[in-house]
Amino acid sequence: MRYILFFILFVFMAGCTKVGPDFKKRDEIKFPKELQQDTNATDDELANWWEMFHDKTLNTLVKKAYKQNLDIQQAGLRILQSRTMLGISQGFTYPQSQTISGSAVTSRKNSQTINSMGINFDVGWEIDFWGKYARGIESAEAALYMSVASYRDIMTSVVAEVARNYINYRVAQERIIYAKRNIAIQQRVAKMTQVQFNSGNVSELDMQQARTQLYSTRAKLPAIRLSKINSLNALALLLGMPKESVAKILQNGYKDDKSYIKSGREQIVEIDENQKNYLGVSLIPKGSFDPKSKIDVSLIKRRPDVQVAQYKAKMQSAKIGSTKALLYPSFVLLGNIGINSNDASGSFVSMGDAIGVSAGPSFNWNIFNYGRIKNQIRLQDAIFEESMLKYNQTLLKAINDVSNALNGYIYTKLELKENKQALKATIRAFNLSARQYNDGLVSYQRLLSTVEKLTLTQDIYAQIKGLVSINEVLLYKSLGGGWQHSKGKEYISKESIKHLKESGINWGDYLDDVRLGNE
Repeated sequence: MRYILFFILFVFMAGCTKVGPDFKKRDEIKFPKELQQDTNATDDELANWWEMFHDKTLNTLVKKAYKQNLDIQQAGLRILQSRTMLGISQGFTYPQSQTISGSAVTSRKNSQTINSMGINFDVGWEIDFWGKYARGIESAEAALYMSVASYRDIMTSVVAEVARNYINYRVAQERIIYAKRNIAIQQRVAKMTQVQFNSGNVSELDMQQARTQLYSTRAKLPAIRLSKINSLNALALLLGMPKESVAKILQNGYKDDKSYIKSGREQIVEIDENQKNYLGVSLIPKGSFDPKSKIDVSLIKRRPDVQVAQYKAKMQSAKIGSTKALLYPSFVLLGNIGINSNDASGSFVSMGDAIGVSAGPSFNWNIFNYGRIKNQIRLQDAIFEESMLKYNQTLLKAINDVSNALNGYIYTKLELKENKQALKATIRAFNLSARQYNDGLVSYQRLLSTVEKLTLTQDIYAQIKGLVSINEVLLYKSLGGGWQHSKGKEYISKESIKHLKESGINWGDYLDDVRLGNE
């Protein structure tokens, strides 16, 4: 009997096959001609892209986000969950049913005591003849890799959001500085107009217009300050820290001493035209990306979200095979060894001659399924087709993201270049109009117009500077930069590992090594 069972097992294992389609990539969408093709660019080139801004504060924020961001930590735990699901799938390749049962009964009938006792060990092993469980392992492996890619996708987004909100914070700071400077200028203009009005040189209309402009500029400050607070709160959420702690990191010690206003003749307001960067303020981080650089297609294909879509399709492809296997008979090896005895004497049960052994194959075949299994296969195939279209859509979106970010960066840089010239001309025009107005050579309307344009141009200048840097951040994000920093590092926080170990659950070797490699 033993030799027969070994022979049956050998035949079954030798004849095992996997039904259903093997996953194959289809023809991908065509890439634009301006993108570089078939080169060997590596992900490491984008690993620490934020360092190209040469801003120590930004580097600190990104480092803390890697360690403390709650979205990243949750994604890490999803990797652990996928690992356990893979373990479950692999477990089905071994005997699926292994049970021990036992009983001990004492009964009395007609003054006679009967003792019964039995212990049985049952084993059932469905041979994976059609690859149902092998396809399940394929699907679980794809799900594991998908969870890793999702983890990296979240890291890419988090780093970009940290940089974007940090830049917005600095933009708000610069706008506030410019607004305060213009308020100081407008206060002096209003005071100068008040003196002219008291002397009878201008009408009350000029004086009230000066005040109106001053109050309007003051009214813009609360909205800018709110923008600054919103950026601070967003950073606090991304870093998983109280905003007070983040605010300390953001302190840069900058103080505006208003030295941009030069001392001149009495009642003359003049701006120093030789200030560095036109206004002497440089809080917004500036990157060093060369817009002439070619974008490598291979980097786009390796974007984490593109990888997520690909592994999802692969996972779904395997489900077709595991469902298709239900059409065919399943072969099971059954075995039992048991000890069962009854003793009517009322004495202790003797097991000496009560051992029984049984073993043999069996099969099950759902021959009348009324199309249910076929429709399940059709369902899985339709879902797979949808996932392939989703993959191409994700790839197309990635190309679109790169194009938008690259062109946004190029054209906002051109816009900034022209705005710098406009800012320089506006400062010069203001100085001239202020002098000429004081000398009675131009009307107050001319001075008022230059003050208004000065305020607007400075505010736009700060915002465009921020847009240039933000578009550079979006470009690095569109290329999938940032996740590479996680290689060789733990994807579960030490605090979560501690909680899992203290939960009383036996985690085996799952928590011994939770570092990411080059998956």
